Amino acid sequence: MRAIRRFTVRASLPEPLAGLRALATNLRWTWHPPTRDLFASMDDDLFRRVRDPLRMLTAVPPARLEELAGDEDFLTRVRAMSEDLERYLTEDRWYQQRPQGEQSPDAIAYFSMEFGVHEALPNYSGGLGVLAGDHLKAASDLGVPLIGVGPLYRSGYFRQSLSLDGWQVEHYPVIEPSALPLELLTGEDSEPVLVHVAMPRGRDLYAQVWQAQVGRVPLLLLDTDVEANDEDLRRVTDRLYGGDADHRIRQEILAGIGGMRAVRRYCELTGHPQPEVFHTNEGHAGFLGLERAREVIGEHGLAFDEALSAVRAGTVFTTHTPVPAGIDRFPVDLVQHYFGDGRLLPGLELPRILALGAEDNPGMFNMAHMGLRLAQRSNGVSQLHGRVSRRMFARLWPGFDDAEVPISSVTNGVHGPTWVARELTALLDGKHSDNSVWGRSGESGKLPSQMGVSDEELWALRRDLRQKLVLEVRRRVRNAWLQRGASALELGWVNQVFDPDVLTVGFARRVPTYKRLTLMLRDPERLRALLLDDERPMQIVVAGKSHPADEGGKALIQQVVRFTDDTAIRRRMVFLPDYDMSMARYLYRGCDVWLNNPTRPLEACGTSGMKSALNGGLNLSIKDGWWDECYDGSNGWAIPTADGITDPLRRDELESAALYDLLGQQVAPLFYERDSAGVPRGWMSMVWHTLDVLGPRVQASRMVREYVETAYHPAAVTSAAAAADGYAGARSLAEYRRRADAVWRQVRVLDTELTVEAQERLVVGDEVRVRAKVDLAGLAPSEVEVQTVVGRVGDTDELAEPMTVPMQPSQEGEYTATLRLPRAGSLGYTVRILPRHDLLATPAELGKVVLA
Repeated sequence: MRAIRRFTVRASLPEPLAGLRALATNLRWTWHPPTRDLFASMDDDLFRRVRDPLRMLTAVPPARLEELAGDEDFLTRVRAMSEDLERYLTEDRWYQQRPQGEQSPDAIAYFSMEFGVHEALPNYSGGLGVLAGDHLKAASDLGVPLIGVGPLYRSGYFRQSLSLDGWQVEHYPVIEPSALPLELLTGEDSEPVLVHVAMPRGRDLYAQVWQAQVGRVPLLLLDTDVEANDEDLRRVTDRLYGGDADHRIRQEILAGIGGMRAVRRYCELTGHPQPEVFHTNEGHAGFLGLERAREVIGEHGLAFDEALSAVRAGTVFTTHTPVPAGIDRFPVDLVQHYFGDGRLLPGLELPRILALGAEDNPGMFNMAHMGLRLAQRSNGVSQLHGRVSRRMFARLWPGFDDAEVPISSVTNGVHGPTWVARELTALLDGKHSDNSVWGRSGESGKLPSQMGVSDEELWALRRDLRQKLVLEVRRRVRNAWLQRGASALELGWVNQVFDPDVLTVGFARRVPTYKRLTLMLRDPERLRALLLDDERPMQIVVAGKSHPADEGGKALIQQVVRFTDDTAIRRRMVFLPDYDMSMARYLYRGCDVWLNNPTRPLEACGTSGMKSALNGGLNLSIKDGWWDECYDGSNGWAIPTADGITDPLRRDELESAALYDLLGQQVAPLFYERDSAGVPRGWMSMVWHTLDVLGPRVQASRMVREYVETAYHPAAVTSAAAAADGYAGARSLAEYRRRADAVWRQVRVLDTELTVEAQERLVVGDEVRVRAKVDLAGLAPSEVEVQTVVGRVGDTDELAEPMTVPMQPSQEGEYTATLRLPRAGSLGYTVRILPRHDLLATPAELGKVVLA
């Protein structure tokens, strides 16, 4: 029989144990080992199975709870952990300790379609969600006043198993929110709060709001499985990244517009400051900018362009997409269907909404374009990805070189306390916090190896972590074969899978084509020889999920599975199904080498290798994403890329050969080259260097600090200026844009002249004088910036490595500048005119430029 409805009954705790409830529901326990130890002490075997304090409280027998309620030692630990949590939640941290005057904003709303905080809250699919979870955790540790916002999926992302022939099979377990570390947001009447967004044909989509507490950060998750909705609308938040375009646009309307309304209601009910800055993690929730425009128009009577100026000032947009095919796009008629009747966003005209998502194809609405047009500050997620993004979106800023496109970069980071093995933290005497051993060594210049830890000790620990991985691999391989239909009697060979003394390579991630899961299989016999080498063998653990609709990705998984099913191979190479955060921790901690071989430059960042590095793993990667800026020749290996080869099969052939060469000729020999004590000194030197150099750079705390300093704080300042005095700043900027739009075609550089002061040949450092006559078409000199641009020139006269020098008005219609020649060789110059307004973040922001 099947239940017609499911519900969860939470444990009734004896009064002395009441403090356990807050400890179990605040997700700080996911990165705070002492709290986990407290729950494990209630029943260690049970905790090892459930790995979730809230489930633990439900599963522990009432008799055991009564016993613990009378155990004074246990109660003392409960009080200590409760006091520690309260101190963590209330004390001043990095954000509050910044110099006075730099502590704004008081709140930042962070929108993402998924949040990977822990497997106990399965609301993520992969890297984007795990990054969002790490962002919240690091913000909590630093005291940054974030509010997370997104949907809650009743089936989450799929669970993965394998068929007998190695094909991916998807399962969607039903999630009961009341069994998760969540609480419903309730109103003054103690009834659940419902937010709603208008749907076509006079319907409304309602969502209740579940709240998770991620340390100091509230995370609001919208759930449409409520009785107020029609049956089809109840399914809007059924699955993450599931359904057709109609289903997806409903989810994104809910995430952006409904998410904004949930934040407003949450702040009203709790007294939390209303956000001043709004960060959109990818374009999925980009409709939030339209909801904010509706608010400003409705409450303050601004025109659309004036509201747009106010909205842009306080919005930050992060793109994770290195290729146009990865952008969310909807047919224009679908957008018209949802926004056309005016009920969803009263006061906003449909043509203005459509213009924000316009792209080259007039039939499509581009969510990334809307995100960029609604945000004054935008960024990619690595330095290389920033460059790729500036090229990809350059057409939105015509007339500017790629380097001037106003998209910066903040390289992703990972939350060290979540991902670093506690054994390693204990060995290196870190505090398992933002002030970890890497932060201290980064400031002092001391290597961790100079802090009293020997190569022998770290090598022994690495072997212990590898042993733990081996045991977990065997457990999961056995379970996977049982699911595929094998009998337990035929699985005796599983006990021989992997060896704790063999070089272990990890490859685990999503399985889109560009990540090239099967590059390692390009030459199967060569890979076989590396795995089964008598003297220097290696073992490879592979994991990853393909999107349910990606048949090509599933075929790649099947290729790997069929290769690993070979009886000669299966003890040295495995594919583990159902990759999630729980599995990932074993892999990052136990693998010696982390392999990443995407097609460059299609990896926006790729943070899995960062987590491995924090545990002493060495990266073996294509120089893409974060590795392009962090590889230094001593912290791992860079796989050479066949740049310029347009045939993808030929490129794969060359790069796979380079991968085999590195594994066989450099990686394996270094790992197995031991001294008389059995320690690979050369290998350990690279491990220490990795911990010392990469440790501080790959932390999410560094990433969040960068967002605060380069995006959140400037956005709060600009937003306040735009809103001051009844939005006088926003009105002023909108009026300026209106006048500039009207006359910009008439703005011209009439004439330029370069005067050389030196009488002989020019040399580096000589001064030259540039004069320009301009026609500003009625704009005031204070409303433009006139610049001289000088740089190298080649056969095409295109300026390379340009340097800009502001020009000053000398008389009406004339500007001059004096500049020192910056370099030798063939140089050229030009003069250009750019817009200027106090509320513009960069001169390129409006996409207007006049060249001589």
